[in-house]
Amino acid sequence: MKTIVSYSIGFLLSMIFTLLAYNLVFVHLNSHHRLISHPVLLVAILTLAMVQLFVQMIFFLHLGQESAPKWNLLFFISTFCAILAIVIGSIWIMDHLNYNMTPKQVNQYINDQSGF
Repeated sequence: MKTIVSYSIGFLLSMIFTLLAYNLVFVHLNSHHRLISHPVLLVAILTLAMVQLFVQMIFFLHLGQESAPKWNLLFFISTFCAILAIVIGSIWIMDHLNYNMTPKQVNQYINDQSGF
């Protein structure tokens, strides 16, 4: 019974945070980007994502409720850091590849790929 209540609370909180993020984007797009600016929207969505991550860790993964939480937490943090490094590195590489190409290089690349 306790796990059903825990899962139900986690599900409801996850749905609330997901719908909140959806509504923020919906308002942002329908106001033609005037009511909520891009940086504010980005920070709000990332904040909601982090809060939802913690909700899911607590209510679904039961992180911190097991007999040896230190080891699980250590593995979780190391996995999180590895994924964060991969994501940040990928974004940095993609951003700099696009930034360092001149328009002539971009057009030449597109022409080479399409066979024109």
